Amino acid sequence: MNKKNHPTPAGLSKETKYSADSLLKYYKSMLLIRRFEEKAAQLYGMGLIGGFCHLYIGQEAIVVGMQSVLNASDTIITSYRDHGHMLACGMDPAGVMAELTGRSGGYSKGKGGSMHMFSREKNFFGGHGIVGAQVPLGTGLAFAHQYLKDGNVCITYLGDGAVNQGQVYESFNMAALWKLPVIYVIENNKYGMGTSVARASASPEQLYLRGQAYGIPGQQVDGMDIFAVRQAANAAVERARKGDGPTIIEMRTYRYRGHSMSDPAKYRTKEEVNKMKDEFDPIDKLLAKMKQEFSFSEQQVEQTEAEIKQVVFNAAEFAQASPEPDAKELYTDILIDK
Repeated sequence: MNKKNHPTPAGLSKETKYSADSLLKYYKSMLLIRRFEEKAAQLYGMGLIGGFCHLYIGQEAIVVGMQSVLNASDTIITSYRDHGHMLACGMDPAGVMAELTGRSGGYSKGKGGSMHMFSREKNFFGGHGIVGAQVPLGTGLAFAHQYLKDGNVCITYLGDGAVNQGQVYESFNMAALWKLPVIYVIENNKYGMGTSVARASASPEQLYLRGQAYGIPGQQVDGMDIFAVRQAANAAVERARKGDGPTIIEMRTYRYRGHSMSDPAKYRTKEEVNKMKDEFDPIDKLLAKMKQEFSFSEQQVEQTEAEIKQVVFNAAEFAQASPEPDAKELYTDILIDK
């Protein structure tokens, strides 16, 4: 991998206010996503998860960092690599795992699967399988916030592949024109399916400038550093709440697994992946800070690991014990009658 394609190699960015409790909260949330996705991969291999399954392993700092600066009433929408976003916004791991396995105890009653689950309670609006389709929807959610004058913002996630879709730029134009409270988070994990961003984009190093023609400010951030994510998120959210309109944040990140579970990822070397794991892993970087600044002990590490593993184990057990949806469910949740 070309060195310039790496996330910023510097250590964790400085943050003026944090505590041992806040770092532990971030760590637990990131570790939950990592262990949940590993369990999902295991269940997929056992044939308990069907269809497509896109894992978020390696990108955990982005959703945890973004979520840490939001209000519960803010809205979130993303693409098909969505399990991490669900867990970060507080959705029950058991309900998420049940949906992955197509069970009635899932968030979409077992009818949506990996790419299409929602939680009105947590203001999570999907999970969308069509590349870029969530961007105009997220822009619409931001319009609703503005129209209702509720003071909320919408975080709209998209990938480096989706950023080349035409509907994305239509959304940018409308958001800028009406100064909508939306933050577009580009999760640039270097590959759109199996194609390097360098082969798919005319400006692979500057995706954050894609809104420049519309006057949308952009920023490139080390998405493997939770504090860099928080810093950028804070500024963008504050700007949106003030009525100054949208912001684009390009998160430079990396996925350790293939595009989906069916992808052997032969388009990159093992050395490239291992280098990213060894030098840039977001969980390892945060843990190192916790040990250095708050004397987080190995016993605490083991205790936290055991706690998270139990949560994931319980989620998998719930999913497998939950019944499959009744055939009559094919005809429910299609229309809403007002």
